[in-house]
Amino acid sequence: MDDPLVVTRGLCRSFADGNRARLPVLFDINCHVGARDHVALVGVSGSGKTTLLHVLGGLDMPTSGTIAWPALGPRETLRPAKIAFVFQRPSLFPALSVVQNVALPLLLLDIRGDATAAAMDLLDQFGLPDLADKLPEELSGGQAQRVAMARALITRPRLVLADEPTGQLDSTTAHHFLEVTLNLIGESDTALVLATHDEAVAARLDTRWSLDAGRLCVGALPREAYR
Repeated sequence: MDDPLVVTRGLCRSFADGNRARLPVLFDINCHVGARDHVALVGVSGSGKTTLLHVLGGLDMPTSGTIAWPALGPRETLRPAKIAFVFQRPSLFPALSVVQNVALPLLLLDIRGDATAAAMDLLDQFGLPDLADKLPEELSGGQAQRVAMARALITRPRLVLADEPTGQLDSTTAHHFLEVTLNLIGESDTALVLATHDEAVAARLDTRWSLDAGRLCVGALPREAYR
């Protein structure tokens, strides 16, 4: 059996509030992500989904418990080649065009070949070739999220962590976005953990993780949990 990409044991994360008290966000998280896993992470707003994604990707570290990346190596080597993020908030570089934003990870990794052509190919698959020369400020929120996913996928990472990537898309566009994403990650055996409030999106993925007040639960939450 292959080593897991990421594994946690008894993971907890809390933050200090203004009175120096600790505000707990994640409690005793035990989970693992393997190659080719496609995970929907669901739960109400404030349940800890974003925090868990950040910890899984090494952007943040637990207050207690452990996390490791057995198949990927040390934390400092994870990005941008091995783990890629699609953030809920705007993350495109404002001074770069769309195609430059998508190509940037290849340039940072000094990967030989035509980074612009690779970026244009991904933009075409996401139905965005006409936006290549636009700046992020000229995009809608939904367009920016699709560009961000193209950027995340350009290095063929082992794991993609996506925070509400369809939150600003209508149902038809969200369906196409997910079809393209799953086809692309399927070609490279990339794992995906996708936080979502959209049950139609969650239902398309093979595995469901439910966060309830910072605790990872097995099985689905009630439908109102996605609102």
